Amino acid sequence: MIAHVFIELKEGVADPEGESTLKALRLLGFRKVKKVSSIKVFKIDIEAKSKEEAEKVISEMCEKLLANPVIHRYSIRWLEDVQEG
Repeated sequence: MIAHVFIELKEGVADPEGESTLKALRLLGFRKVKKVSSIKVFKIDIEAKSKEEAEKVISEMCEKLLANPVIHRYSIRWLEDVQEG
Protein backbone atom coordinates (compact mmCIF):
# COMPACT_ATOMS: atom_id res chain seq x y z
CA MET A 1 0.00 0.00 0.00
CA ILE A 2 1.23 3.46 -0.84
CA ALA A 3 0.15 6.57 1.03
CA HIS A 4 0.90 10.23 0.51
CA VAL A 5 1.25 12.05 3.83
CA PHE A 6 0.70 15.80 3.63
CA ILE A 7 2.24 17.91 6.41
CA GLU A 8 0.93 21.48 6.57
CA LEU A 9 1.32 24.37 8.98
CA LYS A 10 -1.72 25.08 11.15
CA GLU A 11 -3.64 28.32 10.64
CA GLY A 12 -1.91 31.24 12.34
CA VAL A 13 1.60 29.75 12.13
CA ALA A 14 4.03 31.89 10.13
CA ASP A 15 5.08 30.42 6.78
CA PRO A 16 8.19 32.34 5.66
CA GLU A 17 8.77 30.04 2.69
CA GLY A 18 5.24 30.55 1.40
CA GLU A 19 5.43 34.31 2.00
CA SER A 20 8.73 34.72 0.15
CA THR A 21 7.42 32.61 -2.74
CA LEU A 22 4.34 34.84 -2.93
CA LYS A 23 6.55 37.94 -3.07
CA ALA A 24 8.69 36.42 -5.81
CA LEU A 25 5.65 35.44 -7.87
CA ARG A 26 4.25 38.96 -7.61
CA LEU A 27 7.60 40.42 -8.67
CA LEU A 28 7.45 38.16 -11.72
CA GLY A 29 4.08 39.62 -12.63
CA PHE A 30 1.73 37.01 -11.16
CA ARG A 31 -0.32 39.63 -9.35
CA LYS A 32 -3.51 37.59 -9.03
CA VAL A 33 -1.93 35.04 -6.67
CA LYS A 34 -3.56 35.64 -3.28
CA LYS A 35 -1.69 33.21 -1.04
CA VAL A 36 1.08 30.59 -1.20
CA SER A 37 1.55 27.94 1.48
CA SER A 38 4.43 25.51 1.80
CA ILE A 39 3.67 21.85 2.36
CA LYS A 40 5.69 18.65 2.72
CA VAL A 41 4.57 15.41 1.13
CA PHE A 42 5.95 12.02 2.08
CA LYS A 43 5.27 9.01 -0.12
CA ILE A 44 5.21 5.97 2.15
CA ASP A 45 5.08 2.40 0.88
CA ILE A 46 3.88 0.31 3.82
CA GLU A 47 3.08 -3.35 4.29
CA ALA A 48 -0.07 -3.94 6.31
CA LYS A 49 -3.03 -6.33 6.52
CA SER A 50 -5.56 -3.54 6.00
CA LYS A 51 -5.80 0.14 5.16
CA GLU A 52 -6.97 0.80 8.73
CA GLU A 53 -3.87 -0.86 10.18
CA ALA A 54 -1.60 1.04 7.79
CA GLU A 55 -3.31 4.34 8.62
CA LYS A 56 -2.85 3.72 12.34
CA VAL A 57 0.88 3.06 11.86
CA ILE A 58 1.33 6.10 9.59
CA SER A 59 -0.51 8.30 12.10
CA GLU A 60 1.93 7.10 14.75
CA MET A 61 4.83 8.00 12.42
CA CYS A 62 3.40 11.49 12.02
CA GLU A 63 2.93 11.99 15.74
CA LYS A 64 6.43 10.72 16.60
CA LEU A 65 8.54 12.12 13.76
CA LEU A 66 7.02 13.55 10.61
CA ALA A 67 4.90 16.35 12.11
CA ASN A 68 5.20 18.64 15.09
CA PRO A 69 1.70 18.54 16.63
CA VAL A 70 2.08 22.07 17.99
CA ILE A 71 2.46 23.70 14.55
CA HIS A 72 1.49 21.05 11.97
CA ARG A 73 -1.56 19.15 10.84
CA TYR A 74 -1.33 16.10 8.63
CA SER A 75 -3.53 14.14 6.30
CA ILE A 76 -3.12 10.72 4.73
CA ARG A 77 -4.26 10.02 1.19
CA TRP A 78 -3.93 6.65 -0.46
CA LEU A 79 -2.26 6.52 -3.85
CA GLU A 80 -5.43 5.33 -5.60
CA ASP A 81 -7.22 8.40 -4.10
CA VAL A 82 -4.56 10.87 -5.29
CA GLN A 83 -4.49 11.92 -8.92
CA GLU A 84 -0.92 12.08 -10.18
CA GLY A 85 -0.21 15.30 -12.06
